[in-house]
Amino acid sequence: MIESPGILLTVLAFALVIGPLVFLHELGHYLAGRWFGVKAEEFSIGFGREVIGITDKRGTRWKFGWLPLGGYVRFAGDMNPASQPSPEWLSLPAQERAKTFQAKPLWQRAIIVAAGPIANFVIAILILAAFAFAYGQNSTPSVVGSVQPRSAAAVAGLQPGDRITALGGRSVENFTDMVKYTQLRPNEPVRIEFTRGDQNLSADTVIGTREEVDRFGNRFKLGVLGIGNSDPVVKPVGLLEAPLVGIRQTIDIVQMTVDGLGQIITGRRSISELGGPLKIAQVSGERLVLGPIEFAFLIALISINLGFINLLPVPVLDGGHLLFYAVEAVRRRPVEPQVMEWAFRGGLIAILALMLLVTLNDLGAFGVWRNLAGLIG
Repeated sequence: MIESPGILLTVLAFALVIGPLVFLHELGHYLAGRWFGVKAEEFSIGFGREVIGITDKRGTRWKFGWLPLGGYVRFAGDMNPASQPSPEWLSLPAQERAKTFQAKPLWQRAIIVAAGPIANFVIAILILAAFAFAYGQNSTPSVVGSVQPRSAAAVAGLQPGDRITALGGRSVENFTDMVKYTQLRPNEPVRIEFTRGDQNLSADTVIGTREEVDRFGNRFKLGVLGIGNSDPVVKPVGLLEAPLVGIRQTIDIVQMTVDGLGQIITGRRSISELGGPLKIAQVSGERLVLGPIEFAFLIALISINLGFINLLPVPVLDGGHLLFYAVEAVRRRPVEPQVMEWAFRGGLIAILALMLLVTLNDLGAFGVWRNLAGLIG
């Protein structure tokens, strides 16, 4: 058992994860806007009152806010949350108006908004590509090496030498694909499709459950089939192939994220498993203690989730803006300002409610409510 990192190391690790990822996300917006000739008035890491900042020769104010849980780029003319033209915008001189966000064609505005999440995905792809190039890719075939007695695989009648081809209708290319599918689905029924010699067979079973305790004492429930793999195969990855491997792994992680959210929405997983900033800080500190490789992989994982969350079609998020742009493209006119204003208010309330929920979950995971109950009792 490794001793958990202290508060100072945890705060440092959290800053090393969130700070650069938020900066690079906003830098994506900034660079795309600059490419299309949009003036950026503010580039902020953190929200609220400015702690420190500097204004560059282009008139952009680069600053840090006192609440370091995000950031933003405010482009010229962006005078309201919905980025709608306003009387103030119309009153600008033509030369200044041409440099504003609203003055740009729809497709340019969409690219500027999408550039932030895209930057997050690119960061993750580069990290995962570097890992693949340095350590190779696990390509162990999905061939059953051994079967544990009374396990889900034994109930399904699997035998050593069988090759699993699909789980729950999802194709399986290697042993890693099989593990990623089963780990997220403890106690769930699944249909296993496999080949035995020249035969294509299938069987139904219920994925088993194994509780694991990591080196910091955190407990996890994982789904298991109860099979051992055949001889491990690690395939070397060349420099040109590495980005493709990074892209495939990023897509796999997004798929796992979607699966996890789907399980929470359908009630197959508890909503208490949703974590927030406090949980991210805890995990950041733990990964930092485990070394640079673990920490870098965590950065890639959080970067993917940051990009994915920002693409959700929720007003105030990048995905909400893109949704309204899609509607505008179909209607050939912008959504009415009052509709967008109310939508963004609703989106803000939803995000704040979610932040409150995950913070309460984090405090519960840290034992705060249990300790308070003990004090009151």
